[in-house]
Amino acid sequence: MDNTELLELAASLAEAAGREILAVRAGGFTVDRKSDQSPVTLADMRAERVIVAGLRAATPDIPVIAEEEVAAGRMTDPGEKFWLVDPLDGTREFAAGRDEFAVCVGLVVNGRAVLGAVGAPAQGAVYGGIVGHGAWRQDAAGRQPISARTPPHEGITVYASRHYADDPLLAEYLARYKVAHLTNIGSALKFCRLAEGVADFYPRLGRTMEWDTAAPQALLEAAGGRVVTMNEQQMHYGKPGFENPHFLCFGRG
Repeated sequence: MDNTELLELAASLAEAAGREILAVRAGGFTVDRKSDQSPVTLADMRAERVIVAGLRAATPDIPVIAEEEVAAGRMTDPGEKFWLVDPLDGTREFAAGRDEFAVCVGLVVNGRAVLGAVGAPAQGAVYGGIVGHGAWRQDAAGRQPISARTPPHEGITVYASRHYADDPLLAEYLARYKVAHLTNIGSALKFCRLAEGVADFYPRLGRTMEWDTAAPQALLEAAGGRVVTMNEQQMHYGKPGFENPHFLCFGRG
C-alpha cells in the first residue's frame, strides 16, 4: 500500500471504531481504572479491537502499538515503521457525557508521524492528512480540503486542555501572546481545530503519550501547521515508554 491507501485504511477504521463508541454510549457503560488510575470503558476496548484487527489484517508487516494493549502489558517492538493507535482519546470527556472525544490512528516512519486519521464520532466527522500532501475533513456533506490559517491581526485563538485550564503555567505561558480567544476542550480535537483554520495555537504543558499525538500531529502538519517541543525540536516517536515531552502546536506562520 502507498501512503494514500494507508490513510484511507486508517480513516475507515477510525470511522468504524467511532460507530462502536457511539453504540456503547447509547447502551450505557461503566468506568473502570487502569493501573495508572486513568479511566477505561468498554468503548475503549471495542474500538481498539476493531482498529487493531483491521490494521493487522491489512498491513501485517507494520507493527501496531495500541494504548489498551500496552496498558495490558502487550509490548510490541515498533521498528522503523509502525502504527500508533488511541482508540478513544478523551475517555474522561466521554465518561462525563461530553462530545470532546476522538479516535486516533497514526503512522510513524523513522521516528516521524507521517500520516494520520482522527475520527470525531460525536460530530460525525473524520479528518485525514499526509505530511507534505495536504489534509481533509469528511462528514455527511462529503470530503473537503482543510488548511491551517495565518493568525489574524486582532490576536490568536487558543485551544487548550480542559483538564489543565487552571494551571498557572498555562496562564504564565499565554501572557507572552496577544490572545483574542481561549477555549478549553479535551482530546485531539484541539489539533483538528488548528488544522481546519479555526484556531491558531495549542500549548500542551501536561502529560501525553505517543498514541495521543501521532495521528493529530500528522494531520496538523499536513494542513500546514507545526508541532514542536518546548525547545523548538521536532517531536520524535518510538521513545522508550512512549511518553511525550511538553509541546506546542501552531497553525500556519
